[in-house]
Amino acid sequence: MTENGMLTGKIALVTGASRGIGAAAARLFTQEGATVVLAARTESALKTLAEDLPGASYVVADLGDVASVEHAVATVVERHGRLDIAFNNGAVGVPPHPVADFPEDDFDLVMRVNLKGVFYAVSAEVKAMTRTGGGAIVNTSSVGSLIGNPALPAYGAAKRAVNSLTESAAVTYGPAGIRVNAIAPGLTMTEMVEEWNRHDPGVVDRIVAGTPLGRAAAPEEIAESAAWLLSDRASFVTGAVLPVTGGAGV
Repeated sequence: MTENGMLTGKIALVTGASRGIGAAAARLFTQEGATVVLAARTESALKTLAEDLPGASYVVADLGDVASVEHAVATVVERHGRLDIAFNNGAVGVPPHPVADFPEDDFDLVMRVNLKGVFYAVSAEVKAMTRTGGGAIVNTSSVGSLIGNPALPAYGAAKRAVNSLTESAAVTYGPAGIRVNAIAPGLTMTEMVEEWNRHDPGVVDRIVAGTPLGRAAAPEEIAESAAWLLSDRASFVTGAVLPVTGGAGV
């Protein structure tokens, strides 16, 4: 933790914090001076990560359950008196299927976690932030929300809806001093991408071949963009969906 970091003094909530981009963000936010509350479903992973981060704590939360999401936000306020910044990063992936062959159960799961969970996280967060004079929120979208997404059509549709939610919330709550932005990561080497590659061998290589920077991102690189948007350095940025794609999708 640093006294002069981008997020010094901020109380932060990070969802999907047990692995991947969320865990990388929790580490970075702590390094940049924030006090972080981690939220995800897997308590063992949360406990291990929290023990490594000064001042951090965790709350077990199912991001597909509205009451659980609201409880996570309320827990931050209960422990720290306020919520300054929130990174809504939790998501779920399912095996690739084209639209005509997409299982309804998979569709419902993707929409429940990746859209409904984010929607009600933003709802709870803006209520908390309004009571204490403002704050900043970043939602994790995807490059798949910006272009056609034939292998993961429900995932892309949910993430495109997150972009719309982000813009609507930014307009609605800007007068209350709350900024709402999103990041749209390109291919990032997380457990979710590794699982996708197991279902569709070679997909990582194919995406890298179409990425101008010629590689995938590390989770830490995606976390950097979220940290900046949540910081006061981005004080006049709201309603943006920032592509962090290595040039893919341009």
